[in-house]
Amino acid sequence: MEIKVGYELTYNCPRPTPMMLQLNIHYSRAPDIVIADQMTTDPNIPLSAYRDRFDNWCTRLVAPAGQLRIASTAVVRDSGQPDIVTLTAQQHSIQELPEEALLFLLGSRYCDTENFSEVAWDLFGQTPPGWGRVQSICDFVHNHITFGYEYARNTRTAWEAYNERIGVCRDYAHLAISLCRCMNIPARYCTGYLGDIGMLPPFGPMDFAAWFEAYLGGRWYTFDARNNIPRIGRILMARGRDAIDVAIATTFGPNTLVRFKVWTDEVVDGLTAGYSQ
Repeated sequence: MEIKVGYELTYNCPRPTPMMLQLNIHYSRAPDIVIADQMTTDPNIPLSAYRDRFDNWCTRLVAPAGQLRIASTAVVRDSGQPDIVTLTAQQHSIQELPEEALLFLLGSRYCDTENFSEVAWDLFGQTPPGWGRVQSICDFVHNHITFGYEYARNTRTAWEAYNERIGVCRDYAHLAISLCRCMNIPARYCTGYLGDIGMLPPFGPMDFAAWFEAYLGGRWYTFDARNNIPRIGRILMARGRDAIDVAIATTFGPNTLVRFKVWTDEVVDGLTAGYSQ
């Protein structure tokens, strides 16, 4: 299957404002890209690209004073299959983990693991290590947090989400990641496109989505504590320790986001089926 994805962001800046953006599809999906996600701006301004420490594609620009529109549309080939489930995937001992996974055992800005060690072991110490343990964490987080866009707060840590019991997809991911790390399971934050392909209406408003990956059985597997079921058409944009590493926009000056639109639609016979926009 093919999926049409894209975004339109409009900022208003009172003066020239440097920005760093992470809005490109992740390089690991490059072989699947049918139409490239070429970023455009109105007015047209210079852009420069680089790869960050997590191999995410990033863009630098200086927004002019006034209004700036940033947009892109791409078509991505996808298997149409739901997220992989491997119930037999085993948990590694610390000494068996590859060096690149060790970073994702440590606390980070929003995954404040120092608060969770006793909580995590009390909750999950008796669960079977491996896939079953991560799934138990997802089940807990899914039921513990009440979802609502009105609950969004970009400063909320995992510990605050645990105690407040409200949040959006990033809060589900931060809490699940923190609990996994405390159980000695490497976990990393992911963001990208996730539409309602394969789901029944009513469909919610479209946004970029957050989920996480856990390292089990010699590879990284996708888990999603917010939805807590395998989903179709997940398209990765960026990975990192937590949301601070994959912010869609980091701005260095005052600005107002005056328009935000994201789309993820299946292409059927050359036309897009509007699951959610």
